[in-house]
Amino acid sequence: MAGVTDVPFRELAWRYGAGYLVSEMVSAKADLWNTDKSRLRRQRVEGARPFVVQIAGGDPETVAEGACRHWRAGAEIIDINFGCPAKKVCRKAAGSQLLKDEKLVARIARATVAAVPVPVTVKMRTGWSQEMKNGVRIARILEAEGIAAIVVHGRTRACRFKGAAEYDTVAEIKSQLSIPVFANGDINSPERAAAVLSYTKADGVMIGRGALGAPWLLGQIAAGAKLEPSIEEKLGIMLEHVASLHRFYGESGVRVARKHVQWYLTKMNQDSLEETLRDDLRAFNKLEDASAQLDHLLDLGGKIAA
Repeated sequence: MAGVTDVPFRELAWRYGAGYLVSEMVSAKADLWNTDKSRLRRQRVEGARPFVVQIAGGDPETVAEGACRHWRAGAEIIDINFGCPAKKVCRKAAGSQLLKDEKLVARIARATVAAVPVPVTVKMRTGWSQEMKNGVRIARILEAEGIAAIVVHGRTRACRFKGAAEYDTVAEIKSQLSIPVFANGDINSPERAAAVLSYTKADGVMIGRGALGAPWLLGQIAAGAKLEPSIEEKLGIMLEHVASLHRFYGESGVRVARKHVQWYLTKMNQDSLEETLRDDLRAFNKLEDASAQLDHLLDLGGKIAA
């Protein structure tokens, strides 16, 4: 969720009851450590524990060294990304691209576990493709190499985000491992989370895209109840989120805010924007000034709440 689940988003998720936060994915490469992008993405949310940093890389030594840097900077858990399907990540032999090479996965896990005195976890998919759905073998390899917990997204790399997530593989992985296993994919409500947990017997769920425009969702799931904020509360959260993005990113926060506002408005309108709101969103996306964005959202909030 690089570029999305940043500090402003995670601060809201934590406040509304999320039990566990993971940083945006950052490269393990040393030459990217001091870039503005890496610096922002590895920041921690004040008061949120444990501090978990997710790293990506395709070379055992690079990933292990990256894990060490983050541990020395305060990370309390290191999460390795073997799940990202993005082409720009896979082109660099990282993310879910690594699922094609089980021996390399083992070497990366082994080197990273040996490099840091804190738990190392993994985010992965059910396999490379439907023809090479090797998630169970990968998970068993990871456990043998000392990985402390695994999150399994219910799609292969080839699926990307198309089609429905499947949980049979997640359930099989859970049945064969003794370490905690968390289910991920298409979980967008407390009811869905409960159903997935019941089916897979997983130790928990991890939410990504389901919480976009709804940072309160994680707290709802943790509480096991649909404590839905009112429309006025949702509008207030959206405004606070946008203002936080402006402060966090500076000038570029205006651009970052656009995608978040679309997610909020979509969720508030049952996943389909009415045409009048589409017009308002188009106007919002043309604004280049932070104060103008907030003024526009105040006016829009009055229309929605009316």
